[in-house]
Amino acid sequence: MRRRLILMALALLPIRAGAITTLSAGEVLRGRFVQERHLQGFTAPLHTEGHFVLAPGKGLIWQAETPFAITTVITASGLVQDVGGLETMRLAASRLPFLSHLYAMLSGALSGDWHDLDSDFTVTRSGDAAHWHADLIAKHSDAASMSFTRIRISGSQFVDQVRIDKPNGDSEQLTFSDQALSRSPLTPEEAGNLARLAG
Repeated sequence: MRRRLILMALALLPIRAGAITTLSAGEVLRGRFVQERHLQGFTAPLHTEGHFVLAPGKGLIWQAETPFAITTVITASGLVQDVGGLETMRLAASRLPFLSHLYAMLSGALSGDWHDLDSDFTVTRSGDAAHWHADLIAKHSDAASMSFTRIRISGSQFVDQVRIDKPNGDSEQLTFSDQALSRSPLTPEEAGNLARLAG
């Protein structure tokens, strides 16, 4: 779960030309994702599709649609996950310091501050506004507990692709499409999902 949360957070950093494009309060980033997990011993990758909603200062909604309906909501207060419409997990940030750190990393990145990334990762940026890359390698010895050796991110206006390489040779890749930034309000469903973690 910890590695998957890192993946979701890093995957949604709006980066342009190796620097983060700031999202303002009231803006909402929406888009679709395809996730492929390449596992040793499997001839074809495990394939998941869905959509996401990222609202600065409010939280992240990550909704897998196929092959299973799984909704994960992350806010400053914690995390809640539903499978098939039934709540299966609820974690309070007050009890898990890692969740607070994850949310701080995501919020800082959205405000244009790489500090929380730079403290945990060696970040190498290259390219230009048309096509940029960022490689992240964990600085600390607990990288093994996160189950990855390297994260590679590429994109243009927004993140287009994220690849995670794991110590055992497995890898995971996220590809994003139909991303749009708007000032339109959250839908009642989106607002309701985020409100579940309020207080």
